Amino acid sequence: MNDKDRFSNLLGLARRAGKLISGEQQVLQSIRSQKAKLIVVSTDLGAATQKKISDKCTTYQIPLLAFMTRETLSQAIGQSRSAVAIEDQGFAKALLKLNIEEGA
Repeated sequence: MNDKDRFSNLLGLARRAGKLISGEQQVLQSIRSQKAKLIVVSTDLGAATQKKISDKCTTYQIPLLAFMTRETLSQAIGQSRSAVAIEDQGFAKALLKLNIEEGA
């Protein structure tokens, strides 16, 4: 199993554990309330939405990953979404570690 598959599996596990928030407005609310530990957006997210989420992440110092397409992200979480927030530090650390290893 490669890192992309592990990343997708961890996203699905986080959703089933109730630690993943999806949808633009819910993600923005999670950022504003500082519950989000990591934001994952699709690489094909619209420019305006990307900027809105990116600006909020910068303001609240929350890591942001643009790692997979909308289709791949949707398959991983079982819902058609372009942006998700991880609200658990353990899942966030594991996903960041996989992404860092993927980029290495």
